[in-house]
Amino acid sequence: MRGNGLAPQKSWFPTISPWRKPLYLKANKRQPTRQEPGRQEERFKGRMWIDSSEISYTIRWFYPVPATDTGLAKARQVFSKHGGMLRTSKAIRLGVHPRTLYALRDSGEIEQVGRGLYRLSTAPPLSSPDLVPVAIRIPRAVVCLISALAHHGLTTQVPHTVDLALPSHAQIPKIDGVPLRVFWYSEPSLSAGIEVVTIDGVSVRIYSPEKTVADCFKYRNKIGLDVAIEALRTYRERTPKPNFQALAKFAQINRVQRVMRPYLEAVL
Repeated sequence: MRGNGLAPQKSWFPTISPWRKPLYLKANKRQPTRQEPGRQEERFKGRMWIDSSEISYTIRWFYPVPATDTGLAKARQVFSKHGGMLRTSKAIRLGVHPRTLYALRDSGEIEQVGRGLYRLSTAPPLSSPDLVPVAIRIPRAVVCLISALAHHGLTTQVPHTVDLALPSHAQIPKIDGVPLRVFWYSEPSLSAGIEVVTIDGVSVRIYSPEKTVADCFKYRNKIGLDVAIEALRTYRERTPKPNFQALAKFAQINRVQRVMRPYLEAVL
């Protein structure tokens, strides 16, 4: 090429190892160059190049692979074994392929309860449609304050949100369709008095009645002192054997002994 004074043209495609050839590359067709965009688009339409360290492959097209009957049956079994509700990440860890999960959703066998949360359509209605999705989506959260009082039957308040206790500076979670109210707890108050109850086959972390009453006095400025007093009085009346030692213990952990002392003396 030195005679005509023109520099050799560079190929638009990556360099291919001399001892390996692409999967789709005919010898009688020269590769298009940068100077031939129209011919390049027409000739290689619908194909894609995949480069590795020493070889390049040309792929004609991607074809979707339908979910098999075996995969669908396995996915149904996995959902049934875990209470009929699973997060997408957990379902994948249990061996359910994403396309199988979406096939069940498109066929109506599972329904989307929230973001990344699916439930069998044939499962019975949830007795607690707010606490169960929260426990699945945010497993480290603890149900507290008004929500915990309502669960233990210690208040006449109707919770409009799900009250959650999270570690300080934790990321605020979001769940579609479930309003949350987050309270930041620090140790040792965060890990004290946690009970694990089973609701609709799902393990839910919630504070004990004694810890909840002490928390209400701690957060009296946010939920109201009348709510805390009502919870303490109701706990005394409805509990067959009130554990006042546990109340005093959690009051000390929350540093509200002096606040609670006159009300404890009044109900004794």
